[in-house]
Amino acid sequence: MISGHDLLIFLGASILLDISPGPDTLYVLTRTVAQGRRAGILSSVGVCSGALVHVSAAAFGLSVVLATSAVAFSVVKYAGAAYLVYLGIRTLRARETLSVETSRPTAAGGWKVFRDGIVIDVLNPKPALFFMAFLPQFVNPAAGHAILQFFALGLIVIAIALVWEILLVVFAHAVTRRLSGSRRLSRWLNRVLGGVFVGLGVRLALEKS
Repeated sequence: MISGHDLLIFLGASILLDISPGPDTLYVLTRTVAQGRRAGILSSVGVCSGALVHVSAAAFGLSVVLATSAVAFSVVKYAGAAYLVYLGIRTLRARETLSVETSRPTAAGGWKVFRDGIVIDVLNPKPALFFMAFLPQFVNPAAGHAILQFFALGLIVIAIALVWEILLVVFAHAVTRRLSGSRRLSRWLNRVLGGVFVGLGVRLALEKS
């Protein structure tokens, strides 16, 4: 298994990587601002569930396809970009008042927030390439069960990300709860949130492999 020294290096690198702002973090924060703490937590769990897909793909070598095939990489990337732009346009067209206290998602709405988090992460090829490049450095082939080691390391990265994002959700909820209820503010929040999603989609589409 991984040595104590390598584990400290791995944990330190994982924390630094997880706290770096990215599309997943922005998605979680925008959901929190728009729909409150529960939606933020559900979106975070969704994003982390999508990351599990990438860990599985990397563990079984499927990420090699994305790394070696420009066509496969582009298909996944543009699908993800299109989905983000779709979410942004839908948010820009929304007319309902955003209220942290009153717009908590129903069971169906909660599932949608969770599902969107999964889709956004799965359709972003960058995490797949990251797991494939980062995790093998800490797998010890001599210890055996390389795939299990890979999954264990991936789960640690995801767990750190989940804790960090939930902390951000709590903070964002505390800041925005006092601003809810204003129709004028709600319209501007819709515009900002929609713009963020569209911007993330454009950014993803323009990223190079």
